[in-house]
Amino acid sequence: MSQWIGWLRRLGDEPAAMVSVMATEGSAPRGAGTRMLVMAQGEQGTIGGGQLEFRAIDQARAMLEHPPGTWRVQDYPLGPLLGQCCGGRVRLLIERLDPEALDWLHDAEPGRMLATTFETAGVARAVFERETVTRQSARGERPEAGFRMVEPVGERPRPIYLFGAGHVGQAIARHATGLPLQLAWFDTRPEMADIDGVTVTPEETVADCLADAPEDAAIVILTHDHPLDYHLTLAALSRDPVAFVGLIGSATKLARFRSRLTADGIDEAGLARLTAPIGIPGVHGKEPDVIAIGVLAQLLQLRGQ
Repeated sequence: MSQWIGWLRRLGDEPAAMVSVMATEGSAPRGAGTRMLVMAQGEQGTIGGGQLEFRAIDQARAMLEHPPGTWRVQDYPLGPLLGQCCGGRVRLLIERLDPEALDWLHDAEPGRMLATTFETAGVARAVFERETVTRQSARGERPEAGFRMVEPVGERPRPIYLFGAGHVGQAIARHATGLPLQLAWFDTRPEMADIDGVTVTPEETVADCLADAPEDAAIVILTHDHPLDYHLTLAALSRDPVAFVGLIGSATKLARFRSRLTADGIDEAGLARLTAPIGIPGVHGKEPDVIAIGVLAQLLQLRGQ
């Protein structure tokens, strides 16, 4: 994720150091690309907690006493040295951030590539449309001036087309904060326009919103109206396949929908693309927050697919 980009954009003039996980080996609390910001008072983010994070924060605070641009690479075995049972190794970059060297943030968007070059006077970064990712090792010689690594700016958030702004829809939107998901949220009722993030769309045209859904999108249908649910489900299964089409409902509703979908020309392959009811199997409860967490966990299972 690219949450750390937002931290840097909001940093201002406050002195800060950044801790970056460059590489891991074996079992480690967090993976390469994980970052946290450390200020004189407080931190943002985490590299996994425990003694590793405690030591990293201590080093980062000491780095605040050095000139902007100062950097250091540190290796940590996670066994006897730190008393952590992970048993792996972690290589960290700890740098005193230079506010004058953050122009690259203007171009830093998910899907682009970030090149980091270690220079004597500091860490230089640049954003490119296309670059080859370089894999780092947590062993061997530590990087010195002239070393260059390339990584994605951040994970592209999965587009979620959420239809319905009732109690469950609001719970999904509330719990989606901080997840690698990007909501496009629709409802047909004018009174829902007061809910932040909801786009009120007339019932006769709301299905047209699906035309823009990319192939990696997830479509989640849970409106206040069964005929509208069906209209959206038929539209979702009639277009080019997307990553996920999910529908809320009882067994009776789902059986009725499947029969109608077949009559309306959706074949077995199309029906197989419908996930209903939505949510992780085995998570029981009809409370909106329980349903929402089950749905979001199901959407997170799509990562890597």
